[in-house]
Amino acid sequence: MLSDNAALILFSGGQDSATCLAWALQRYDRVETVGFDYGQRHAVEMSCRLELRERMPRLKPEWASRLGPDHVLDLRTLGALSETALTREAEIRMTQSGLPSTFVPGRNLLFLTYAAALAVRRDMRHIVTGVCETDYSGYPDCRDDTIKALQVALNLGMETRFVLHTPLMWIDKAESWILTREIGGDALVSLIREESHSCYLGNRDHHHPWGYGCGTCPACELRARGWQGYVNA
Repeated sequence: MLSDNAALILFSGGQDSATCLAWALQRYDRVETVGFDYGQRHAVEMSCRLELRERMPRLKPEWASRLGPDHVLDLRTLGALSETALTREAEIRMTQSGLPSTFVPGRNLLFLTYAAALAVRRDMRHIVTGVCETDYSGYPDCRDDTIKALQVALNLGMETRFVLHTPLMWIDKAESWILTREIGGDALVSLIREESHSCYLGNRDHHHPWGYGCGTCPACELRARGWQGYVNA
């Protein structure tokens, strides 16, 4: 029997996964995180996630007692297979398929499958991911239908009853900031704004009102637009 009071968070170190970590810390007695090294171009996110994990539990006493171990899984074979702008020094553009060149085929499917395998070992029923189809780059593995289908496949294939949670699925980036404030106030908003990383190019040299990044890649543009919507709300 998997524990109903335990959750595993897919934690990249970005805005969305950091918000999901706080969301889970509000709800579950035991929370663990998992990150993936897949040869990503923006590997700086791997160090950002550690800073977030260290500082977020200081915001609320109960969070410190709930946050458990971090796990990092080596999926660099995914990067080796992928000819994308997230795993190569390639131009970020729209491709003939209609998908951006930053789309890594199979990424979220593999992430969630590996997370489920880890969740079995850690006795955790709930798996939380920050995918969203309201305000995103059009990745098919972020869609609600995909996640629901994968939940069915994981439960059948592992003979268990996981629940895949997507707290951000139907809200945009501005609403994500509002959710962040509702969970942890201005202190959590400030922490995620300064320490999380979204920029596809891995740029931490340029500071903006919404955080660090190149300011021109699609991830930065999306984050900037969401922050502006939040402050104007």
